[in-house]
Amino acid sequence: MNAPSLRPPPIERLAELLTARGWMLATAESCTGGLIAAACTDRAGSSAWYERGFVTYSNESKTELLGVDARWIDQHGAVSEVVARAMAHGAVRHARAQVGVAVTGIAGPGGGSADKPVGTVWFGFVVDGRLSSERCIFEGDRAGIRAATVAHALARLVELLERSAA
Repeated sequence: MNAPSLRPPPIERLAELLTARGWMLATAESCTGGLIAAACTDRAGSSAWYERGFVTYSNESKTELLGVDARWIDQHGAVSEVVARAMAHGAVRHARAQVGVAVTGIAGPGGGSADKPVGTVWFGFVVDGRLSSERCIFEGDRAGIRAATVAHALARLVELLERSAA
């Protein structure tokens, strides 16, 4: 039997960290189609720390709503580090937020390639002006990959916020 966790769930901890600083969060989602925003707004009181979300599923929406340079999408693909970083930066720039998260990936079941298999997800994060990114490759079906993406995004936001407070 596992011992109960002493840490609150990521969404509760995220809310605590953002509220303590008076910061707002903006999300930019492609492969998750708004699931991160839904996870945030499922929590009562989220209007105190969640500012807005952008669902930018098409390449055009990434450019129009977030300011991602279309040449970067053409050169690197929508599922790339440069696009994830630009999405995160654009989300914060087009919102009243100090924190942003962006996800762009291949949830499947099709669409993968040798260098970008199904399950590849790029994350972009902005925390108080600091931009970072990372790539994960999740296994499973479409629903599983999307759920893993949401969980990872929330957990990593908590880690980055805790580090920035230290």
